[in-house]
Amino acid sequence: MATKTATKPSSKVSKNGTAPKKAAVHPLEPLTAAEIKDAVAIMRKSKKFGERMRFASVGLNEPTKKVVLSYKPGKAVDREAFIILLDNSDSGVYEAVVSITKKKVSSFTHIPGVQASVILDEFFECEAALKADPTFQEALKKRGITNFDLITVDPWSAGNYGDYLEDGQRILRALTWVRAEEGDNNYARPVDGLIAIYDQNNQKVVRIEDHKMVPIPPESSNYSQKYIKEFRQDVKPLDIIQPEGPSFTVDGHEVKWQKWSFRIGFTHREGLVLHTIGYEDDGKVRPIIYRLSLAEMTVPYGDTSITQYRKNAFDLGEYGFGMLANSLELGCDCLGEIHYFDGNICDAQGEVMTIKNAVCLHEEDSSLLWKHTDFRTEEVEVRRSRRLVVSNIATVGNYEYGIYWNFYQDGSIELDVKLTGILSTAALPAGETSKHGTMIAPQLYAPNHQHFFCTRMDMAVDGQKNTVVEMNTVADPMGPENPYGNAFYGQATELKTEQEAQRLIDPFSARYWKITNPNSRNWMDQPVAYKLMPGENVLPFAQPNSSIAKRGAYMFKHLWVTPYNEKRRELFPAGDYPNQHAGGDGLPNWTAEDRSVENTDVVVWYVMGHNHLPSLEDWPVMPVASMGFKLRPSGFFPRNAALDVPPQPSGHCHT
Repeated sequence: MATKTATKPSSKVSKNGTAPKKAAVHPLEPLTAAEIKDAVAIMRKSKKFGERMRFASVGLNEPTKKVVLSYKPGKAVDREAFIILLDNSDSGVYEAVVSITKKKVSSFTHIPGVQASVILDEFFECEAALKADPTFQEALKKRGITNFDLITVDPWSAGNYGDYLEDGQRILRALTWVRAEEGDNNYARPVDGLIAIYDQNNQKVVRIEDHKMVPIPPESSNYSQKYIKEFRQDVKPLDIIQPEGPSFTVDGHEVKWQKWSFRIGFTHREGLVLHTIGYEDDGKVRPIIYRLSLAEMTVPYGDTSITQYRKNAFDLGEYGFGMLANSLELGCDCLGEIHYFDGNICDAQGEVMTIKNAVCLHEEDSSLLWKHTDFRTEEVEVRRSRRLVVSNIATVGNYEYGIYWNFYQDGSIELDVKLTGILSTAALPAGETSKHGTMIAPQLYAPNHQHFFCTRMDMAVDGQKNTVVEMNTVADPMGPENPYGNAFYGQATELKTEQEAQRLIDPFSARYWKITNPNSRNWMDQPVAYKLMPGENVLPFAQPNSSIAKRGAYMFKHLWVTPYNEKRRELFPAGDYPNQHAGGDGLPNWTAEDRSVENTDVVVWYVMGHNHLPSLEDWPVMPVASMGFKLRPSGFFPRNAALDVPPQPSGHCHT
């Protein structure tokens, strides 16, 4: 559902295509372009590599926790790639582990009954096949469309709706828009009622559904600068200046900023991943999170029209945030003293594509950190807050999603998700309106929809054994213990099993959750902890027996807790392969075992939903909407961890 550009890598490789020997690297260092090239070459030489196999993804096969946590600088580590292969001869999916160090395929496994995620190449193949299809062309001509160069196609994942074409076939469900001219906003003119089903294995159109003739909406709704006649004239320059440079240091993919340290990773599916997050306290780095990522994002649409009802996308599991990541630009996507990290992925043929500046690292002012004025002595103590921001942005068809991880000087971590881009639109005949969307221009409406983000947090609060505790604020009843009716207290409930730990937010009880370490006590003899503080949230409005509810069952709880499982990969809440899957995989399947999550290595999954009933102001391009949550220390430190932040030198404005 997206177009993007990627560049071939500039990394040097030897004449035989192998990477030159280097010093040992950290086991979590992402694969270089040369390493991906080596892994692909090793895989291709294997007898198990079929004639019609394509590469769905190639990335680092992350070593075990034991290997990572016991690593000493300079120690040699076996560099491995994890490869997902698609066999176009029968839709077969295979997982392979390739040892780049030993130059061999270490494992090769067939995964039955699943479909690999959509590959970038398939987007463009689908659009090209449709434009050349005679039946599709005839349907366009009936609508007065004869210039096929102005047609744009969004190939949507097909979902699972009982269509016989879904049975064993790998398909896309393509929707169409038409531009009035080159560069025009094509989403202003949907070709409604026309749907194409595309066979990805054989690269051909297998069905054209011409349901009804709906007039093309007449209005142009352009937002690019060439269409804006006059810009505001009262915007003065705003410069971010750090004359001594930034306060962070970067060594490879390891970042250190004040007392924070962590490693940056990048995957085809998740995009930005953060590893081994810790905070230095009294000369010692205390672990907080082992691995942190956005694990899935699902968009259920709430419109029943024939064109719209199957719009239900799993933007990570069916497409890939890394595959669709933007190349970020200084002054536009990021401001200030920036350090960029490239992202290395590959196309279906195994050719390396390097996304330049895929991840942005910078620090920024964040208003007040703390302040107090002693009105008796007129002494004022104030500190300004600074935060370190790690971000990446992905374009998934019509939408842009910005993922911003903010690190604060007081030990807090915040996720800020920014949603922008263009509404996915639908058309209606003149005079009609839709109950399930908002009219945004004549004969044009935007369907209601939601966005659900699931963050996976492999916690390590002061060590690997943690317990999650739910905190609710409770009012004491009137009586001898509360004679004035003003008393309330925090009620703590340990979540001991996976079933107990499936929870919803409750703003009326000020509910939050603490990830505690019962084995590490603070100076008041309480378990050290970090608390998860919810922000904006909602539940799905899809009915429980709907297709999307079955496939995205993780959306119906805001909190899940699972025990870390080294042998069985449990990385994605809707399962490893949600594309065309009937549902039931992932969190609902794993947690049915009701494993213990008490005083063990726990993974915390937090789900947040954004409800979008579109408005006129969302058109023709949406102003950013933000949502997120915070992780804040709760008895982790003996006192305010930001007491030692120095005062800001007195400044002045330009006057």
